[in-house]
Amino acid sequence: MNWQGVIPAITTPFREDRSVDHEFLAKHASWMIDNGCTGIVALGSLGEGATLEFDEKIDVLRTCVRAVRVPVAAAISALSTAAAVRLAKKVEEAGCSGLMVLPPYVYSSDWREMKAHVTAVLRATSLSCMLYNNPIAYRTDFLPEQIAELASEHATLHAVKESAADVRRIAAIRERIGQRLAIFVGVDDLIVEGISAGAVGWIAGLVNALPRESAVLFERATRGENVFELYRWFLPLLRLDTVPKFVQLIKLVQAEVGMGSERVRPPRLELEGSERQSALGVIRGALSARPQV
Repeated sequence: MNWQGVIPAITTPFREDRSVDHEFLAKHASWMIDNGCTGIVALGSLGEGATLEFDEKIDVLRTCVRAVRVPVAAAISALSTAAAVRLAKKVEEAGCSGLMVLPPYVYSSDWREMKAHVTAVLRATSLSCMLYNNPIAYRTDFLPEQIAELASEHATLHAVKESAADVRRIAAIRERIGQRLAIFVGVDDLIVEGISAGAVGWIAGLVNALPRESAVLFERATRGENVFELYRWFLPLLRLDTVPKFVQLIKLVQAEVGMGSERVRPPRLELEGSERQSALGVIRGALSARPQV
């Protein structure tokens, strides 16, 4: 697994009957790679992984693996540790190169239990792993000292997606373990600050609609160039990744740029009424001033 650069948390496209649209999924994944992305992460929150059946998850991964020439990682999330381990083993068979390991859905507890869950997944395969820390969404916060502990005990743990929305976390992790793990920003509107603090990658959301702009922003920020104007243009869209209906909003941006539809799988519903119009105002306003990159 190549843990660096811009890696989309790819959305899962649905047909009108809400079955997975594998033809478009392959096209979408390939398009993002052609525009500068370095890998694909499927089945995450943005990919509506919690609404996919087990066999659907494996089929999504197989489609992505066939479609792109770069490594594909699978988000590993489940209600139970046994289910997470089963999924991890199956995605290795499906040809994935890495795992993005989440805490269990619904249940959030203390470090002893969360460590046991993550450890079981890390030991389930020989694949390269990323730990996903998102206390806002999952109510489990992997603290820097706990991440360092996992890194010291698991040779296959190579990266962390830090989504606590606090750029100080990146410095705190580096303070404890240096370059032992590749640190990724997992919050779209923190990417430039995260790179300045030492992040080497971005698990990105708006990249699903704007891959070239995402790749250019990342590359220029990594080189230390002045990206203020590009970042200022992008921020209203990047902030769509930070609210509860981020899936619907990002898919709406995809629809507006002609690369996808608004369809989501219940319990999510497509935006409508004033909520949708307000979002379209932000999206269309930004797209009307879209820079040439």
